[in-house]
Amino acid sequence: MRPPFWKMAAPREKTDGPRQDRELWRCLRTGRSQTALLTVLWIEDPEVFSKELLSFFQLYEFEGGAMQWARYRDNPKDYNSIPEMQFGASIHQHQCKMSFGTLRIVSKGLRVPHWHFNANEHGFMVQGKAWIGVVDDGGVEVTTYNVTAGQVLFFPKNTLHWMKNVGEEDCVFALFFTTHDELNTLDVDDAFFMTPEDIASRSLKPEGGVDFIRTFKRPIADQAINLPKNLVELIQNASYVQSSDSKVWQYFHDLKGSRNYLFPGGAIQWSRYRKNGVGLSDNEKVYSESINSHADTITLATLLIKSNGLRQPHFHFNANEMGYVISGCGHIGIVGDRPVPEFPVDVGDVFFFFPIGSQHYIKSSCVEDLFLILAFSTGNQLETLDMDDYFHATSDHILAQLFLKKQSEFKKIPTFKEDQAVNIP
Repeated sequence: MRPPFWKMAAPREKTDGPRQDRELWRCLRTGRSQTALLTVLWIEDPEVFSKELLSFFQLYEFEGGAMQWARYRDNPKDYNSIPEMQFGASIHQHQCKMSFGTLRIVSKGLRVPHWHFNANEHGFMVQGKAWIGVVDDGGVEVTTYNVTAGQVLFFPKNTLHWMKNVGEEDCVFALFFTTHDELNTLDVDDAFFMTPEDIASRSLKPEGGVDFIRTFKRPIADQAINLPKNLVELIQNASYVQSSDSKVWQYFHDLKGSRNYLFPGGAIQWSRYRKNGVGLSDNEKVYSESINSHADTITLATLLIKSNGLRQPHFHFNANEMGYVISGCGHIGIVGDRPVPEFPVDVGDVFFFFPIGSQHYIKSSCVEDLFLILAFSTGNQLETLDMDDYFHATSDHILAQLFLKKQSEFKKIPTFKEDQAVNIP
């Protein structure tokens, strides 16, 4: 399957369309504050909702692959389009503790060693095979492992890590970062070249001293995703070691191999924390405790909705939610503090925003099943309430008084033995 985020739409100057869009574009190009932008976005037209195709977001291409972001930028001029600016302003205004990116690494390419100052990183591998490295405190603990499609990565904040494509096809990752501010990242090559030569020499103590350090030449092209043309000449021996499970599962979860929660209209699989490890394997307990021990981590899930199925209206007590469509298409509805018209989602869409407490639903509207990766802004146990559950839990005489209907009418709402979280007509 061709990675959906490769599609790209060039930005256009807004000379027509609603006045709001023209005003947003002026904000973008003149550098007006995002406070002003939010005034346009939410007050002038309160029904505008910040969900847009990733195809409107800037694609950053490198020798070894590409990145694309749905994120906040401090400087409005750094945005590529109105939808990109809308999305960034929305997640920042709601303080959602999440940003999103897609990463493509071509065969033998490398997302070079790097770390993030202000966010944990949670990744879902959509396609391919990669070798992952994580360097912990002091460089004493180096954890390496192989990952394939359907599995999850976790890199705590300020933990150095790399991602190497070791397969024949492109690797594709959906990445979630635990910040609504601008993501701050430092690659190891940038750190090296910004360090004075004599300081680097004293630190590394190489043969030849500072003269050896001076043999390193900084390439013109950004090496964030690296694939040298002479790679065969550079590397004589490469091994892709797998660390012990007790180390690996601190940074890895086999989501596709985890318990599949089946419903009449689909299925959900979880990569999450569970109190006391209830329902988890020994390895899953390692991952559960790992994400719970770090601040501001994320719960991930895959959601499969069969054709014409529905993830019924529900809300979360303790998390915002963000998602990415891997396959299929559907419609989303939100009931919150302002009306939001139902809107469509398709392959490659990032949809946002399900703030804490906002009721929302997702329905599949294609012949093909709808398949999504979902992220929730909590490393604690996710707390959720579905519409059918709160109707059944509320006394029928209370419902009768609320809806001005006879108490007996509410007996027409059936109860089912099977959980109806994802149902079909």
